[in-house]
Amino acid sequence: MSIPAAKLPLPELAAMKRRGEKIVMVTAYDAPSARIADAAGVDLILVGDSAAMVLLGHDSTVPASMDEMSMLTAAVVRGAKRPIVIADMPFGSFQISDEHALEHAVRFVKEAGADAVKLEGAGPSLSRVRAIVDAGIPVM
Repeated sequence: MSIPAAKLPLPELAAMKRRGEKIVMVTAYDAPSARIADAAGVDLILVGDSAAMVLLGHDSTVPASMDEMSMLTAAVVRGAKRPIVIADMPFGSFQISDEHALEHAVRFVKEAGADAVKLEGAGPSLSRVRAIVDAGIPVM
């Protein structure tokens, strides 16, 4: 039995970028896919809100809920030991306010075990990013 690789530290990810090393990222939605990505040496796994279309049959990512994304993120975390797991914050989880965004980011870390969260946008999203980072949660 081999000893599993330790979680890739975020500072090492920054060092890889500085050294010009390739950084590999894939999207996964379940534990088996995460195990395969881990075994292949992937550095980061995004649990994308694209699951709304790919898994749940919606026409867009908008219907993805926090409950669904949290469950999928937890499954990926259980399957991936070394890769950094990033939870994609679904529409409506960060648009309302900084506090609302922080509450949902904390939920991803606390309940699902995410290493970081991802959100999109500019303008008002910048204050959301600051609030989340100030709470100690990495944002992509």
